[in-house]
Amino acid sequence: MNNEPGMLLKEMKAAAKAELVHNILPYWMKNMPDRDGGGFYGQINGRDNVVHGAPRGGILNARILWSFSAAYMKLRDPIYLEMATRAHDYITSYFFDEKHGGTYWSLKSNGEPLDTKKQIYSQAFFIYAMSTYYLASGYRESLDRAIELYRLVEAHSFDRVRGGYLEAFTRGWGEIADLRLSAKDANEKKTMNTHLHVLEAYTALYRVWPDQELRQQLAALIKVFVERIVDPETSHLNLFFDEEWNCRSTIVSYGHDIEASWLLCEAAEALGESDSIRGLALKIASAASEGLAGDGSLFYEKDDAAGHFDRDRHWWVQAEAVVGFLNAWQLSGDSGWLELASDALDYILQNISDPVNGEWHWSIRADGTINLDDDKAGFWKCPYHNTRMCLEILTRQ
Repeated sequence: MNNEPGMLLKEMKAAAKAELVHNILPYWMKNMPDRDGGGFYGQINGRDNVVHGAPRGGILNARILWSFSAAYMKLRDPIYLEMATRAHDYITSYFFDEKHGGTYWSLKSNGEPLDTKKQIYSQAFFIYAMSTYYLASGYRESLDRAIELYRLVEAHSFDRVRGGYLEAFTRGWGEIADLRLSAKDANEKKTMNTHLHVLEAYTALYRVWPDQELRQQLAALIKVFVERIVDPETSHLNLFFDEEWNCRSTIVSYGHDIEASWLLCEAAEALGESDSIRGLALKIASAASEGLAGDGSLFYEKDDAAGHFDRDRHWWVQAEAVVGFLNAWQLSGDSGWLELASDALDYILQNISDPVNGEWHWSIRADGTINLDDDKAGFWKCPYHNTRMCLEILTRQ
C-alpha cells in the first residue's frame, strides 16, 4: 500500500469495503440462516459445514443483530436491514426471559432455553445490539428492550459500594457458583472483559437515549478502567479481580489492550470528553504493540509468571489491532500508527480472510498453518469484530 497517509487510508477504505460487502456479510447471509427452523444456525465448523442441532448462543445472535444493523446504517443496503430484522425477531421471540427478565445464555436448536444463567457480558451485547437496531430501524420496542436490560444490570450487577459490575447470576438473579464466561477464564467476581463490553453497550445506548443516570454510569465505567483495570506501571489491562478489586491474574491480552484503547475513546467522545482519555489510550496502544510480530500481526497473549506465550494470531485480535492502531494515529498524528494499521489489515487479507469460501478463519497458528479445527461461525465466532473493523475504517477520516 501507498505510504502517504491520505492515500494509505483511502486504500484501506477500499479494501475494507470490498472485504465487508463481498466476503464477510455474504457468508453470513448465505450460510447461517436456518430457513426451516427460523433464526440462525448455532455453528459452522472450520471446514464450512453446518453443525445441525448445535446450541444457539446469545452472544452469537446479539452480534449478528449488531453487525447487520450497523452495516445497514453505513451502507444502506436493504438486505442488511432484512437480516437484522430476522435476528431481532428471533431474539425477542426466544432469548428474552419474560418471567425473570434479562436474556438467556443459550438455547437449544429448537429455541427452547438451554442455559438460563444471566451473564452480564451477554446482557451487555443485547443492549448494544438492540440500541443499534433501533438506530437502524426506528423500531421503538427495540430501544425499550435495551433500556429494560440496562435497568436490570444496574439493579442486580452494579456494585454500589466498590464500583463496577459483578459477573453472573442465576436465572432468577441470585448468586451463582460458576461465574466464568468460558472454561479458560478465572472464576472471579469481576473481569475486565465484562466491563469493556458494558462500556461499549452503554456508549451505544447513550447515543440514542441520553439519560442522565446512564451518563453517570458510563463516566463511572471509564473511571473504573483508569483507576482499577489499567495497570499503572505497564499500561496493560489486568483481566480478573475479586469483589474488592484485588487483581487475580498475570495474563497480558494484547487483543483486549488494543480494543480497550479505542473503545475508551469512543465512550469519552459520546460524553463530550474525548480529550480526557487521549493520553491513556495512547499508552494502552503502545503497551499492546509489544505483542506485534514481524509480519504485521498481533500475538494472542502472554503470562510471564506462568512461562506462557501464545503466538497464535486470532481473527478478532487482528481486527482490533487495525482499529486500535488507526485510532492511535488519529489521536497522535504519528503516521507510524497508520502504517501499523495498514500492515495488520494486509496480514488479515493475506492470511486470516478466506477468499474461497468466505468469512475469516479462526486463527493462524504459531507455525503459520491455518486453524481449521475451530469454528468459522459459532458461539464466539461471529461477524462482529471483522464487520466492526471494516465499518470503523470506512467511518474514520
